[in-house]
Amino acid sequence: MGAYSQPAGLAAWLMRLFAVLLALLAVPLASAADAPAAKPPGDKVADYWREVRQGVPGLSQVKGAETGVLINSEGQQWREQRNGPIKKYGATILLAMLGVIALFYLIKGQMKLSAPRTGRKMQRFSSFERFAHWGTAVTFLLMGLTGLGILFGRTVLGPLLGSEGLGGLLALGKLIHNYLGPVFLFFTILLIGAFLRDNVWQKCDAIWIFKAGGLFSKSGHVPSGRFNFGEKTWFWLGVTFLGLFVAGTGLILDFPALMGRTRDLMQNLVLLHAIGAVVLLTLSFGHIYMGTIGVEGALESMKTGEVDETWAKEHHELWYDDVKAGKSGHP
Repeated sequence: MGAYSQPAGLAAWLMRLFAVLLALLAVPLASAADAPAAKPPGDKVADYWREVRQGVPGLSQVKGAETGVLINSEGQQWREQRNGPIKKYGATILLAMLGVIALFYLIKGQMKLSAPRTGRKMQRFSSFERFAHWGTAVTFLLMGLTGLGILFGRTVLGPLLGSEGLGGLLALGKLIHNYLGPVFLFFTILLIGAFLRDNVWQKCDAIWIFKAGGLFSKSGHVPSGRFNFGEKTWFWLGVTFLGLFVAGTGLILDFPALMGRTRDLMQNLVLLHAIGAVVLLTLSFGHIYMGTIGVEGALESMKTGEVDETWAKEHHELWYDDVKAGKSGHP
């Protein structure tokens, strides 16, 4: 009986020992089950460039406003805006203005003098005024043509010239555009200084606005000073505001070190520069038309500085009266 009970006691003791071991092992197993699963090792290179694209700065030897920023993720959005709405709507308003001018010319024709020329001349522009005007006009036309090439060249000229021909043409256009920018700004400031005093508000401007410049009247002429309200609008909106805006943004783009540059800032300036330039070009079409084929004798005044007395009386009667009365002809 005693010999039989020893193995039974040993078995019971082993069972208790096994139960204790199971209890001890249950604690770490439960903790391991509750702990989050370990992430499998990923592609470190892919993770790095993913962070770079998200704008997370890294280490760089380059010092500046965007030290460590290797990729600007806003670049794609900028490209879509430039090649999308700006090109689409820019081309639309430019072509629309050309269409309106062509239609106006077909219906109205050139504004002729209603009386014969007298042969007597009056000085309308001084040599300095013509220098400022032609300097602004020539640089503006070159800036406009090269700017249109940069914005629309790939769409319009690319199929005709091919990639190599277009690349060479745009490289030359970009050089002209960049180097002439400060020259255009200089002549714009010169032009503003030359004609500022003649573009102030006068009582006759209200009459000009009320009669829409005489476009719908039989005589076709409304008395005005040296410049009518339409010309004053071009001076303030086109030459002064848009001219300085386009030239100023272009100057910063030429010399980005003038201010703390970031790629976001430069991209936004490119868009604003393009929008301002397209609006300025659109308005300039009307000014160029009226100063060339739209009005008889208008181009002569800027070429020679003189106009016939008939022209002066019909287009700027109040200025004509002032000059004939011995006054300066300025407001």
